[in-house]
Amino acid sequence: MKRSDTFEFYRRLADANPAPETELHFVNPYTLLVAVALSAQATDVSVNKATRALFAQVQDPAAMVALGEAALKEHIKTIGLYNAKAKNVIALSERLLAEHGGAVPADRHALEQLPGVGHKTAAVVMNVAFGAETIAVDTHVLRVGNRTGLAPGKTPQIVEQRLEKVTPQPFRRHAHHWLILHGRYVCKARRPECWRCPVVDLCAFRPKTPPPGRLAVEP
Repeated sequence: MKRSDTFEFYRRLADANPAPETELHFVNPYTLLVAVALSAQATDVSVNKATRALFAQVQDPAAMVALGEAALKEHIKTIGLYNAKAKNVIALSERLLAEHGGAVPADRHALEQLPGVGHKTAAVVMNVAFGAETIAVDTHVLRVGNRTGLAPGKTPQIVEQRLEKVTPQPFRRHAHHWLILHGRYVCKARRPECWRCPVVDLCAFRPKTPPPGRLAVEP
């Protein structure tokens, strides 16, 4: 995609949604960290449902450790991989207390040293909690990057590197959420809704998916 097209791509997404936000519910940086860690291989909707009561009771690492792994499992048992996730959440909470005074570090490397916190989770926390210009590549961003031609690549790492390179100011702060939301609600995996896409003419995907009931045609 040409540089001018990339700028226009983001400009249109920004016009449609000037202030995009994560759809995960959270109270503070700690509950955000927990929610993102729980969202691996799970939907935001399922995580929000599981954490509604949890975050009413627990909003800091000390309270989570006091809650304990068994009780945490009861809160999150509807989420996939909940046994491993509960173990990691308790362990990362203990690490935050022992090494960071109970605060979530505003440092990507330090975040990635926490149990159950990978590169993508750290990127989301840095972006949402601390305003860092990070781009977390999940399945939606990977698909949008490849399908549109914005940042093609076979792996999340390659797509992330290319997005970091091509995403211009003033769009870097919110690029992560524009791409995720676009992939979640418009550029869907099985049937992209090209007929209502704001960047359809800039997209490399062929043929464009028509509205229901019409045949696909090349533009």
